[in-house]
Amino acid sequence: MRISAAVAVWMCAAFALICLGFAYTAFSGLATLTDAAERDASLGYGWFWTFLFCIAAVFGVLSWLMKTGKLGNTD
Repeated sequence: MRISAAVAVWMCAAFALICLGFAYTAFSGLATLTDAAERDASLGYGWFWTFLFCIAAVFGVLSWLMKTGKLGNTD
């Protein structure tokens, strides 16, 4: 299955926003946690979703560059 670069840009943007929402939820809940193990788990969860956000953003930018013809084959 082939998807166009324009569709990939929008899919990456949607996935990045979802990941950013999960990361925000994890980081915003740190203040209410009292157990150190739960804080560490929530912190790891937040950084994992932040990492996925960064990956989605990079692939979104690369797809946008391909869509505009600045990267890849111009055919």
